[in-house]
Amino acid sequence: MREGITVEVNSADRARLQAIVADRNSRQKHVWRARIVLMTSDGVGTTTIMHQTGKSKVTVWRWQERFMAQGVDGLLRDKTRPSRIPRLPATVHERTVALTLADPPGEVTHWTAAMMAKQVGISVSSVQRIWHTHGLQPHRVRQFKLSRDRQFVAKLRDIVGLYVDPPAHAVVLSVDEKSQIQALDRTQPGLPMKKGRCATMTHDYKRHGTTTLFAALNVLEGKIIGRCMQRHRHQEFIRFLNTIEADIPAGKIVHVVLDNYATHKHAKVRAWLDRHPALSSITPRPRPPGSMRSRASSPN
Repeated sequence: MREGITVEVNSADRARLQAIVADRNSRQKHVWRARIVLMTSDGVGTTTIMHQTGKSKVTVWRWQERFMAQGVDGLLRDKTRPSRIPRLPATVHERTVALTLADPPGEVTHWTAAMMAKQVGISVSSVQRIWHTHGLQPHRVRQFKLSRDRQFVAKLRDIVGLYVDPPAHAVVLSVDEKSQIQALDRTQPGLPMKKGRCATMTHDYKRHGTTTLFAALNVLEGKIIGRCMQRHRHQEFIRFLNTIEADIPAGKIVHVVLDNYATHKHAKVRAWLDRHPALSSITPRPRPPGSMRSRASSPN
């Protein structure tokens, strides 16, 4: 042990250090640091400590001094070391962001990390970090369209109001059709999934025509009323309305929200609604802005 170095460990610190050594979940670096201090306080020499912990002399001295200055907490905390790679200047960040917000050169659709790294003169990982910091994703594009309907906000609030705060003793249904669903069957039976292999199926298939799914989502309860039919004319839509009427309890007023498909506005559909006043409140659902029409008590 070095001359002039005295490591005094009180009973509380000794108990804490022994608990660190005995705990199987302790980090190994904390364990050998605690052992260095414990052996030093027991008068064990530096050479012996080096052999038993497998650490260099400089390392043993460092953690002896750290304990003397900061106690047990100093053994559990590493000093922050500066990165060996200098930080990129702010001008590089600003230029990368500015170029990302501009169109890329040449006949390309968007910036790539490799292209930006070559343009700015930094690494690909640096470009990715800058994009992540500023929340930039040049490879993603989202579509939008502003509505030119002056009453769009009022109509939107009308529809959302039905979803968020439906009238008392009423059922709000969101209705739509999914047409041209292909009924496909594989040419050979597939093999089931087992350990080490996913389920398999043949690449070729047989077509058995198409079907149309009519579905009505009960917004409040999250239940779906569905029915498949071969076509999606007004005749099939009326049959689906009959299905809805049979499924909804008596005495309930039904608010149906749907799109402006021509089938929903057929004269026979209107006549059906006139005969069923409990289901006559039908509201056009907002399509992408610009295609929404005015609200009416029937599908106009």
